[in-house]
Amino acid sequence: MKRLAVLTIILLLTAGIAYAKDYEVKKKAGDYDVTVKIDKNPPVVGDNNITIDIKDASGKNVTNAAVRVEYSMPAMPGMPAMNYKTDTELKGKEYKGKMNLSMSGAWNIAVKITSGGKTTTVKFNVDAH
Repeated sequence: MKRLAVLTIILLLTAGIAYAKDYEVKKKAGDYDVTVKIDKNPPVVGDNNITIDIKDASGKNVTNAAVRVEYSMPAMPGMPAMNYKTDTELKGKEYKGKMNLSMSGAWNIAVKITSGGKTTTVKFNVDAH
């Protein structure tokens, strides 16, 4: 009986680690409510999948925008600044893309949403491990 209890606790702890919540940022950008999710929390060096959900003022999903993710790391002694861009693709009601963070440390992320000739930006920072 004791062995079963220990095994159950180990399984629950393992499941909790295996299903850790995505890194998530919710921000307002102009008339939009934007939710950005990164599939790893914290983001890691290498590929990170990014999902962007955009809702207008009435709460409807925005599916007619061009969404680009720009991510950068500022210059440091002995290292130039790093700047990258990736376009996203609309899948269902969300925009999906992939960021490749080339090294650990602080990254600046800007999600640029262009619709109707107007661009709005959501900015946030992450620390890659």
